[in-house]
Amino acid sequence: MAAFVAKDYSRLIGMPGFSETLLNNHFTLYQGYVKNTNTLDETLTQLRKDGKGSEPAFAEMKRRFGWEFNGMRLHECYFDNLGGNKPIDKDGRLAARIHQDFGSFDDWAQDFKAVGAMRGIGWAILYQDTTTGRLQNFWINEHDAGHPACCVPILIMDVFEHAFMTDYGLKRADYIASFFQNIDWSCAERRLQI
Repeated sequence: MAAFVAKDYSRLIGMPGFSETLLNNHFTLYQGYVKNTNTLDETLTQLRKDGKGSEPAFAEMKRRFGWEFNGMRLHECYFDNLGGNKPIDKDGRLAARIHQDFGSFDDWAQDFKAVGAMRGIGWAILYQDTTTGRLQNFWINEHDAGHPACCVPILIMDVFEHAFMTDYGLKRADYIASFFQNIDWSCAERRLQI
């Protein structure tokens, strides 16, 4: 069984609105999710081999695995959709879908920013329902809970404090503005399923 490997996101260093300290701290946190995912995966595999899959320790580790694994993947999606310096392709599939589902790009952006500015910690995520193709913005509190079934994350914004406090303190709206200036729209568009 191959181990999960942390991706190198050093290409984001120098991105406007994100200090090197903030990014390096965030990369370290992400690397911890990868390490913990691997540790739990190995332990769970051994417990299964030892016939201990019905024990409470297995159940608790399996629950924790969901937290660590989703923490790893959500951070990868977040970092992957950063580093862009071009506006959304107004003639592209994503822009057309946003217009269809929200009325306009500005209406979608206003809604997404409002989701990201909500009190609490979590994620603002633009999802696509793979059944209907419809796009919707969701607030996700925890890595492992609240994700809509049969939906694919298209654009992910981390709104846990570690994503912005170092540079912005309590000014989350300023962080959100910087996030929007750095979206790699081509990455988000590639994630569209329908």
